[in-house]
Amino acid sequence: MNKITEMPSRYRHIEKMTIEEITANINEEDKTVAFAIERALPQLNALISEIVNKLQNGGRLFYLGAGSGGRLSVLDVIELPTTYGVPADLFQSLLAGGIEHLAEALEEKEDDVSAGWENLQNKKISKKDIVVGISASGTTPYVLQGLKKCQENGITTGCIVSNPSSPIAAAANFPVEIITGPEFISGSTRMKCGTAQKMIFDIISTTTMVKLGRIEDNQMVNVKLINDKITNRAVKMLMNKSGIADYEKAKSILLAHGSVKNALLHLSNGKSHA
Repeated sequence: MNKITEMPSRYRHIEKMTIEEITANINEEDKTVAFAIERALPQLNALISEIVNKLQNGGRLFYLGAGSGGRLSVLDVIELPTTYGVPADLFQSLLAGGIEHLAEALEEKEDDVSAGWENLQNKKISKKDIVVGISASGTTPYVLQGLKKCQENGITTGCIVSNPSSPIAAAANFPVEIITGPEFISGSTRMKCGTAQKMIFDIISTTTMVKLGRIEDNQMVNVKLINDKITNRAVKMLMNKSGIADYEKAKSILLAHGSVKNALLHLSNGKSHA
């Protein structure tokens, strides 16, 4: 395979550049990321369709990753229960070295060929679930062997990689290849590859939640009321959708039912609020 992610940067003698030149060149490279994702949208759409299918039928999504990509998947997953009011185990991230070591760069753990499958088994992985491997190189042993064991056991797999024709893509039923090209700093896949991965996680989780009915119109009607800012936003959402003009009345109804969605269901049933 051709490891484009390891190719030399097209920029030379970066240390001699001014701050203005460095930031302009990094920004120029970052502009190409969205176009790389656009080229892979058919693959991404197929993966998301399968994720939605699995979750609608009682399954879970597991990201299996290492390094920057694995850590980025954790950041996406932890937002979902609050934003969409879904169970915390619906989307999960398994990280080489463990999520408890998220802030540590335990890159040596990505070479552990047995840990990925062991981590999945600890989560009682089944054929109802889908496992998506995250690897810029497409060769990370922790991810690769985990996906291979999934396929041996009839578990559906996907992947997000940044090199074409990689072993991890070959071990995925739904591969997504985002070819972002050489990095500004040669081999530093925390840059364009990481940016692409963050954008893809946003696309996957947002699209999936919309198709699971967690959004109405363009609003987070299932958001958890965990602080004053979110509660205030939800009250105004309820007022707008229900026609209730009194803020305190709307807030009282909202807090009694836990979410905008539930409050609207309560109101539509014609029940008076005690």
